[in-house]
Amino acid sequence: MKIALVGYGKMGKTIEQIALNRGHEIVSIIDINNAQDFESEAFKQADVAIEFTTPATAFDNYMKCFAAGVPVVSGTTGWLSRLDEVKQMCEKEGKTFFYASNFSIGVNIFFAVNKYLAKIMNNFPSYDVRMTEVHHIHKLDAPSGTAITLAEGILENIERKNRWTLETAEKPTDLPIHAIREGEVPGIHEIIYESEADTISIKHDAKSRAGFALGAVIAAEFTAGKKGFLGMNDLFQF
Repeated sequence: MKIALVGYGKMGKTIEQIALNRGHEIVSIIDINNAQDFESEAFKQADVAIEFTTPATAFDNYMKCFAAGVPVVSGTTGWLSRLDEVKQMCEKEGKTFFYASNFSIGVNIFFAVNKYLAKIMNNFPSYDVRMTEVHHIHKLDAPSGTAITLAEGILENIERKNRWTLETAEKPTDLPIHAIREGEVPGIHEIIYESEADTISIKHDAKSRAGFALGAVIAAEFTAGKKGFLGMNDLFQF
C-alpha cells in the first residue's frame, strides 16, 4: 500500500517505521516546510494519507487531501468543532475519512470497559466519578481527545452526569477532568468512582507511541479502498 504522511514529528516518524516494517511504501512526507507537496503527483498516488499534526492545521490538511483525491486517516485532536463538516463531505461528496481520538488497541478496549462500568455505576448514585489524564508537555489541547471520548462514554450511561468540565465541577451533575502536562508522558487516563465506603478505578497507561502508531497503520490498511466516515468501531467491531 502507498502511504502519505502528513506531519513528521515523533508520531509521524514512528508511523513511518511501522508502515515500512509491514511492507508498505511511503510515497510522500508533508510537514510544516513543504505544504505545497499536497499538489504533487507523489502525494496524489497515495492510497491513504495518515495525518498527525496540530488542532490549528488539521482541518485545512483534510481539505487538501480531499482535493487531491486521497483518503485520510487522522488522529489529530482539538479540531472537532468542524467534525460535522467532514462527515457531510463523506456523505454527500464521497470522501473517505477515518478518525479516532486514540488509535491504541488497548485504549479502544479501555473505551469499551469504561462504557460497561458506567452502565453499572448508573445504578449506584452514592459513587461520584472524576477523571485524570496525563500527557507530555508538547500536547496542545486539554483535555485530550481520548479523555473527551471517555467522558462521552460516561455521560451516555450515567444519568446523574450531563457534561464534562475541565479541572473543577461547578455542579454535582458535572464530570470533572483533571489534565496534567508533564515530561514526555505518552498518555495516562484514569477513571475514578468514589463513595464514602470505597474507591473503584480503571486506568490505561501507554508505555510508548508505538501502540498508537501501529493502530494508525492498521486503520490505514482498513481504510484503503473504502468510502465514507469511519472509526475504530468499524475496525474492531466493539
